[in-house]
Amino acid sequence: MTKKKELLQAWYDCVWVKGDLDAIDRFFQSSTIATGIIPEMQIGPDDFRDLVTAMLHMVGDVKVGLPVAVEDGDWLSALITVNAVRLDNRAPVNVTGQVMVRFEGDKMVETYNQFDFMGLFEQLGQLPDNTLAICMTGQKLDWA
Repeated sequence: MTKKKELLQAWYDCVWVKGDLDAIDRFFQSSTIATGIIPEMQIGPDDFRDLVTAMLHMVGDVKVGLPVAVEDGDWLSALITVNAVRLDNRAPVNVTGQVMVRFEGDKMVETYNQFDFMGLFEQLGQLPDNTLAICMTGQKLDWA
């Protein structure tokens, strides 16, 4: 495992698995901006605290893996696997994502993220099963 991959795994283990919000400052510079997590919105260290807190109120027993990682200079790109359980009924939750991170020393200074939020929210019961397939038919989701 490369040092950058070890740092990224440590980020996920500390922040997302253990819920250590103070660790955000150990891995991010104060000026670090993450893009792609929420469309049209960039997330800084303080926003990450809110995001992690919100997510960890819905899932527990989080495990994050990096089965594929490619390093190029200061950059690391990785496939992310997340396995967790719903807090309301202990049902399994399994989703994937991808991240590209630029490091300066031991800190992440730039990140680009993609995460399967649709799959996540389907598994959490907040969207109907097969939401993507339904939308691909041209049907609209309707909350009456």
